[in-house]
This record gives sequence, C-alpha cells and structure tokens, in this order.
Amino acid sequence: MKSPLLSLPGAVPAEGVDEGVAAHYGDLFREQRALADGTGFVDLSHRGVVTVSGEDRLSWLHLLLTQHVSELPVGEATEALILSAHGHIEHALYLVDDGTTVWAHVEPGTQDALIAYLESMKFFYRVEVADRTADIAVVHLPAGSIADVPDGVVVRETPYGRDLFLPRAGLEEFAASHGPAAGLLAYEALRVEQHRPRLGFETDHRTIPHELGWIGTAVHLQKGCYRGQETVARVQNLGKPPRRLVFLHLDGSDVHLPVPGTEIRVADEGPEGRRIGVVTTSVRHHELGPVALALVKRNVPVDARLLAGETAAAQEVVVEP
Repeated sequence: MKSPLLSLPGAVPAEGVDEGVAAHYGDLFREQRALADGTGFVDLSHRGVVTVSGEDRLSWLHLLLTQHVSELPVGEATEALILSAHGHIEHALYLVDDGTTVWAHVEPGTQDALIAYLESMKFFYRVEVADRTADIAVVHLPAGSIADVPDGVVVRETPYGRDLFLPRAGLEEFAASHGPAAGLLAYEALRVEQHRPRLGFETDHRTIPHELGWIGTAVHLQKGCYRGQETVARVQNLGKPPRRLVFLHLDGSDVHLPVPGTEIRVADEGPEGRRIGVVTTSVRHHELGPVALALVKRNVPVDARLLAGETAAAQEVVVEP
C-alpha cells in the first residue's frame, strides 16, 4: 500500500519488503539526528495492522502467544511471538490493549498469514479478528517527543518511542502538523543501535527466540502452554542456542556496506576461512558510522576479530554465548 507521504519533498521510496513508504527525505543523517533528539515522526504505514476484540481476547491470545497477556493492563505496550511446533519464530506482534480491543502491528505483508492462523484457532472463544491495514496506518514518534497525539488514536508507548494507530485518511494532515518526516533508513539505524531484532531481517526459517535476545521482552518463561514452548523451555533449562545476535562496528574506510546475507568469518582465518555467521542488517549511523547486526555461531569467541565479506568488523555482545 503506497503512502501518500511519498509526495513530500525529497521523498525517496524504500524498496523490498518496506516498499510503500519513504526510505529517506534527502538527508539521512539529519533525519537520524532529529529522531535521536525526539523530534519528527516516521511513516510506518506499510506495516500490517490486526485487531482482536471480544470478551475472551486476552485469555485467548494468552494461549497462542509467547507473552503473558491474560492480564495485560489497558494501555501497556508489549510484544509477542508466534512459534512453530518446533519453536521457530513465525510471527512477531507489537501489541497494546485499549480496554475493548487488542491492537497489533506486524511486518509488512505478514498480516494475511497471521490472520489465517488466528482464525483457525478461534474454536468457541468469543473473539473477532480483523485486518485493519487498509484504514489504519502506523506512525512512530521517537522517544522524547512532546508532539500531541490526535484524539481517539490508540498509542503504544515504549522506551523507544510511541507507535500510533492513526486513521489512514489522516496521514497527510498529521504530517503537516508533526514534521519533519524521517525516513525508514533513519528509523532502522536507531533500531540497529538499540540491538532490536526484526522479523525477516534477523530471523530465518530456523531462528529461535533465545538467539535474538527476545527472551524476556517477547517471551515469558513462567506462563502456560503455547505452541513451541517445549523448545523454549528445553533451551532455557538444558542448553544454549546454536547462534547468537551480535552488534558489529564496521571498518569505516569501506565505501560499501556489507549487504544482508554477507558471510562472516574470523579475521585470523582470512577471507577463505570457515563461515561462522551472516550479516542481517547493516546501516550508516550518524554517530557510530557503519554498523550492523549479525548472527554468528554461539561458540565464536567474543573477542574474535571478524570479517564481514572483506570488511573488518569488531563485535559487541548482544546475546551472551
């Protein structure tokens, strides 16, 4: 769904899964600095929006999600995953309950599969699942923003800022009074700095929550059964995940960033050494320079110097080995 804010001056469209919103508006670092200072907003209107209403919404979702939501307070933001039977991550949901309805935004294009799964699990529960993507747009206000929120808009307040579920018809009016707009590349740079994983970027078909540090933030270890819980409990109690998320400081002298999927090797073994991981997201940060998130094998020494393709990289631990 193409955002009307692509008509703003300087807007350059994002590509791939983020198609439909602006990658930037002409000045990536200025946009990053604005967000870091708590000003402006980010158009995330390409993300899917799903609602669950009905008397049983929280108790029902509690049975399906990795997060404890049966007693979720009104207005309290949380995040949760849906796992496969083998504990692999299938969906990531960013939730808030407004007292009558649970609102969730999800990765672009994943809402249809999510809704199909939720519908298949309704049984006798008093719940209604709806796709609101066509009429509701997600807009992000950065941490520290003092911008006013329009009346009646549902808000997810997190340490990283506020996610607004804004009527899509009001996007242009909102932009006119809440600028400057910052593009998705600026938002992604801050996400990488904050070590926050993203479904489809830091995940593949075999990713489990422990590898990305989603235990605690999206997975509650003391709740009842849900699909994939056996894997979560087994790894938590008896073992370690096969991979771990790391933050990479990249050699700033290279002109090009290593793209997602770039193979990582131990520098001492040279460019022909064994593959020990891959870059998942790479960005240029306004203060840190070129940085990335990556998944590496758990047993890679935390002080090992790495190569991302041909680019030298120093790792910073996100998930403990």
